[in-house]
Amino acid sequence: MKPIRVLVAKVGLDGHDRGAKIIATALRDAGMEVIYTGLRQSPEMVVQAALQEDVDAIGISILSGAHMTVFPKVYQLMQEKGLTNVLLTGGGIIPEEDNIKLRDMGIGTLFAPGANTADIASYIKDWVAAREK
Repeated sequence: MKPIRVLVAKVGLDGHDRGAKIIATALRDAGMEVIYTGLRQSPEMVVQAALQEDVDAIGISILSGAHMTVFPKVYQLMQEKGLTNVLLTGGGIIPEEDNIKLRDMGIGTLFAPGANTADIASYIKDWVAAREK
């Protein structure tokens, strides 16, 4: 079985990447292949990288408050490019009511700062396993 491939990205001008790097390391430790795009990516750049890298999941770290713009835009681009069997997840400071709205749009679970990294890895593994059946 091939390892799960995850693209970890920071979108926009948010320069806080400590959390993204912690998650990237935790996912690698859980046996996944992780591609980290670095800072200041556009939604278009993230989706293009996901296509090129043939990923199973995209994880976006966002602390800037732009989550109601970034996640829907990335999700829309994913649909347009045929990435319909790729998980879009992420984390940051996201109010619960926004989290619910994003989930209703089809976006995966979004994790708050301090979330258990093993729980995040399990979520991704379980999501991918459910799609492979």
